[in-house]
Amino acid sequence: MGQLSGGPLPWPRRVGARLVSGLKTWPDAAGWLHAAGLGAATLTALAMVGFSTGLYALHPANLSGMPLRLLAVLIAPAIGEEAIFRGLLVPDRLEAPRPLAPLAFAILIFVLWHLVEAHTFLPSAAPLFDRPDFLTCAALLGTGCAWIRWRTGSIWPGVALHWVMVTIWQTWLGGFML
Repeated sequence: MGQLSGGPLPWPRRVGARLVSGLKTWPDAAGWLHAAGLGAATLTALAMVGFSTGLYALHPANLSGMPLRLLAVLIAPAIGEEAIFRGLLVPDRLEAPRPLAPLAFAILIFVLWHLVEAHTFLPSAAPLFDRPDFLTCAALLGTGCAWIRWRTGSIWPGVALHWVMVTIWQTWLGGFML
């Protein structure tokens, strides 16, 4: 990926091809196993930060509107944010055998996005999204999803991880809902 006969693709075509590739790629069994391990490590790190700082607290399950919430969380943030922040910004292993710089960039943009979101069209989230522990958790989730995308070449395991985390957060941990 990243080349046409004669040279590298221009940046807009390269990131577009990256997104299409991430959407079309379905991980093999080893990729899903790797994603499950990274996902479990990511959820563990999120729990450690969230519970130690008071960002997360166990609440009785909030099941009101659950089918619609599951769909809404799947569409945005899971698919929407994964397509943008991992599909467009994170290269696969063939494009970037040394991924630290592009992954760090994608993670930084993902964290900054939450600040922009809170201070533009979702101001009711600002008290939460401005918290350093929330931003740390965003960075951890972004890191897990970015490594999974780079390793598997697919955005779908990251979509699953993102969807599971936000669903757990909103259902049992008192997370922000519109």
